[in-house]
Amino acid sequence: MTAAAVGLSHSPLIGKNDPAPEVLAAVENAVDNARAFIRAFDPELVVLYAPDHYNGFFYKEMPPFCLATEANAVGDFGSAAGPLSVDTKAANAIARGVLDRGIDLTVSARMTVDHGFVQPLEVLFDGIGNVPVVPVFINGVATPLGPMSRIRALGTAIGEAAAELDRRVLFLGSGGLSHDPPVPVLDGAPPRVADALIEGHPPTPEQRARGEERVVQAGRDYAAGSARMIPINPVWDNQVLDTLESGRLPEVDDWGVEWMGAEGGGSAHEVRTWIAAFASLAASGPYRMTSRFYEPIPEWIAGFAVATAEQTAEQKTNG
Repeated sequence: MTAAAVGLSHSPLIGKNDPAPEVLAAVENAVDNARAFIRAFDPELVVLYAPDHYNGFFYKEMPPFCLATEANAVGDFGSAAGPLSVDTKAANAIARGVLDRGIDLTVSARMTVDHGFVQPLEVLFDGIGNVPVVPVFINGVATPLGPMSRIRALGTAIGEAAAELDRRVLFLGSGGLSHDPPVPVLDGAPPRVADALIEGHPPTPEQRARGEERVVQAGRDYAAGSARMIPINPVWDNQVLDTLESGRLPEVDDWGVEWMGAEGGGSAHEVRTWIAAFASLAASGPYRMTSRFYEPIPEWIAGFAVATAEQTAEQKTNG
């Protein structure tokens, strides 16, 4: 197998509450570089790690992670709706390989996904049906959250299982770095909100529109300095990127759940998707980060990053 990895932040506020033109141009340039990297690599399969924002997974059953053999997008925040082009045969093979390696993997035969999965496919592949994909949900908001060592172990097991397919596989992590958007929490929620978080009642179009407008307004308030969300933390964000770039992935095992939330905000645990992707790449041996972009963007309530990585020349030759 030949492997590569891409990490890409997502935000539902892209195109709805954009930063200054020069910041937007820098983001677009970084994304263009990632697209060029992917075109050159020409993946035969994409393993996509992404979170959910209470559109597909709820407290009634909340796994720490789950692999899909079929997936459909809800179309939130203007993202595409409909089926993802899931490679079911590859998904089943990877799932068996992960379970054989002692990881208690949940499998979904009909996963519901939202913009966390859809946005990277739209941005990097021009749609949700243009590349064979194996979607892997990683919980990043619903407490209690498990230790980081299990996320690294998951990524390693998926990387090893994918290697047995003997294909060009891109591991793609979709998530913010530090960010603290207005995501509802179960603890202390009013009964109506708690019931929705547990049971997962689909919102009406009017309810979804109102909820999305609240998020857009929160981004405007945050950029104006009038919100109480935890600030974007560039120091912590670059610590995350430094750890990934150096390949010192075992260090994440010591990152505590509370520490990550305090440093990076309520949704900082979306970096679990990046860690899983880079652990999958590292399962095939040493790698090097070929590009790295970072910008704190209050308008998107995100420490926004784009990174690409590939196997070293020696690994490519031996692989």
